[in-house]
Amino acid sequence: MAEIQLAIEGKDAMSDDKPLRVYAATEALLEIPGISGNYAVSSDAPEREGVTATVATIVGIVGGAIAIAEQIRKWYQEYKAKQSGKRIEKVLIVGRNGRRLLLEDATLEEIRQILES
Repeated sequence: MAEIQLAIEGKDAMSDDKPLRVYAATEALLEIPGISGNYAVSSDAPEREGVTATVATIVGIVGGAIAIAEQIRKWYQEYKAKQSGKRIEKVLIVGRNGRRLLLEDATLEEIRQILES
């Protein structure tokens, strides 16, 4: 099975040279029941100061794609809404077939299609 990737980008607080918010958001994504995977700091991270990017790789999905799509959308909305100013700014999901989708205005159906493609 090919992997699905999510690039997560946002402004971040630093602690011991580790970005906190983007890492926490990425870890929360991978804790969603039915998703298994890992993440790394993006080697293509933007050059803007204070912006961190991670790439989460989903290697397995257990359960229905629509249920996982709902959980991904809920996760995105929760982390996007953080009011501290240190929140995720952009999430791009890349399906197994290379199709790309920004989660900003994505519908459940669009997320499901990426997960199933």
